Amino acid sequence: MEKHIDIYCENLGRKVEVAPGETLLSISQRLAGELGFTAIAARVNNKNEALSYDIYRPKTVYFLPVTHPSGERAYIRSLCMVLYSAVRRCYPEARLVIEHSIARGYFCHLRGMECTPEVVAEISREMRSLISQDLPLQRHEGLTTEVIERFAAAGMDDKVRLLSTGHELYTTYYTLGDVCDSYYGTLAPSTGMLAVWALRPYKDGFLLLGFDHDDPAKVPAPIDQDKMYRAFTDYVEFNNIIGVNNVGRLNEIIARGGAHDLVNVAEALHEKALARISDEITARYRRGGARIVLISGPSSSGKTTTTKRLAIQLMTNLLKPQLISLDDYFVDREHTPRDASGDYDYESLYALDLKQFNTDLNDILAGREVQLPTYNFETGHREYRGNKIHLDDNSILLIEGIHGLNPQLTEHIPDEMKFRLYVSALTTISIDDHNWVPTTDNRLLRRIIRDHKFRGTDAVSTIKRWPSVRRGEEKWIFPYQENADAMFNSSLMFELSVMKDYAFGILRNVRRDIPEFAEAFRLLRFLSYFQPIDPACVPSTSLLREFLGGSSFRY
Repeated sequence: MEKHIDIYCENLGRKVEVAPGETLLSISQRLAGELGFTAIAARVNNKNEALSYDIYRPKTVYFLPVTHPSGERAYIRSLCMVLYSAVRRCYPEARLVIEHSIARGYFCHLRGMECTPEVVAEISREMRSLISQDLPLQRHEGLTTEVIERFAAAGMDDKVRLLSTGHELYTTYYTLGDVCDSYYGTLAPSTGMLAVWALRPYKDGFLLLGFDHDDPAKVPAPIDQDKMYRAFTDYVEFNNIIGVNNVGRLNEIIARGGAHDLVNVAEALHEKALARISDEITARYRRGGARIVLISGPSSSGKTTTTKRLAIQLMTNLLKPQLISLDDYFVDREHTPRDASGDYDYESLYALDLKQFNTDLNDILAGREVQLPTYNFETGHREYRGNKIHLDDNSILLIEGIHGLNPQLTEHIPDEMKFRLYVSALTTISIDDHNWVPTTDNRLLRRIIRDHKFRGTDAVSTIKRWPSVRRGEEKWIFPYQENADAMFNSSLMFELSVMKDYAFGILRNVRRDIPEFAEAFRLLRFLSYFQPIDPACVPSTSLLREFLGGSSFRY
């Protein structure tokens, strides 16, 4: 056997000599002084791995701090494992459910018991004890049939369903003492690495808080997101009523041939929600307000189709919708602001020609006919193609774009004339009780498919640009979402099953020798939990058609 192996450490830009069988944890501890941080995971040959990974051949390794997106995910997953262990120790009769991110944390509740502040405090004390002992979070791989037996014995029927419908021969799981759990990604090597966290009572449950992005040594202060919470809660309740609250149940319905019925129910829920919003807008309009409907939301939330379907609902209420897209008011590309990385910042409010937009808007509201611009995304310039707009009796203006809820966009328009609608893909189906489906992953997959299909952009380019998009959303969109008069959840409980085969075909083409492969592989692993649904089940009016193609709407 070789006396040593050379790995290439991307963090240091040089080769490092390691012993055969040495773990990434041992290597990272030796290099800690040069790295300047404590690694929580690593990227090996552009694939995320736990630090328990042993080296037997030359590899390229990039150690991940907690501030890296993949490192942060490992940190939060590890906190979830500690939280579950604490609940099992303190309240074995309760069932922990981690539902979704909100208010800068992760909303959790306990089934089978009331979640009082005293209960939260007791769980918090037990978590603190587990972390202070620096206990190992041990990674295992076993026959799926045997892992299913372990989870069944622990009463984790959600995981049993997931694994039973996944048909994998082997399954990775983790243990903390005598408690076992599974996650779709790596965990920290031990609990002692989880120094920054908190539990806070919230609504009828509590928030699990990690570290603040701006200051990783601190826990972020929760923010008020009551409207977002209600939007989530409504859909979670709906999912529970129809019995599709996790991927295992979804897969069982697909296997029984129930995909068509599921699609029809989910689409009907969308239609009902839009009809309700349309009625609210119409009522305000009839009272002399709501002349303008501002429709906002983050990238790939489905704003465009939502606007078009809302327009149809308003027409059934005898109103005449006129549509404007804020994208047509982009400044010429060379005048677009740059972000911290030097890339064009299309998420910035100042990527729009605010002066021209407000001039046109004031003229429209004054009853004058206005010629609207069209932004040519190929040339990066605005063009005028004879598209004119004029408001007459019963007309209502629908303005769609990511900055619709930003007060600066329409600061000269009285509030009583505006109705604000926020659109987001609030994914309310979970993988299992302890693994939620991140809304950002849902939107990223939508965007990868749409960019590939309609914009000639490969997955690598979309993945590479996504961090900049996310930074722009945090700065320019999310701070204003609670300004909304109504929220529309554009997610469809079946959509990841429909998108699976589309996304697989695109993500499999990402080369292994580039950093973006790590994200592509993670998304492929995530999608592997879902059984596919034939896209033919999806109607042409579905919001999902905005990304897949085959829509009856023109874009």
